[in-house]
Amino acid sequence: MKIVAVCGMGIGTSVLLKMNIEKVLRELGKDGDVDVEATDIGTARGAARTADLVLTSAELVSEIGDVSTPVVVVDNFTDVSEIAEKLTPFVP
Repeated sequence: MKIVAVCGMGIGTSVLLKMNIEKVLRELGKDGDVDVEATDIGTARGAARTADLVLTSAELVSEIGDVSTPVVVVDNFTDVSEIAEKLTPFVP
């Protein structure tokens, strides 16, 4: 499984989101089964096409465009509980 964490520049907040996604995956015992990639909005559309799931902020959803990959909005990239709640239904 491949998950893409997206922010505007692909440097700060997407890396923070990536680290927190990985933390949730470790807690679920799924960290070895999932590849998490941090990316900027400019490359997110292409990355989303090869991913199984995209996590991003509400303001960037429209910029990702119309992709068949599920796009999940995370309101607080530092809230591990929120990330777990939104991520868990998608992790087999």
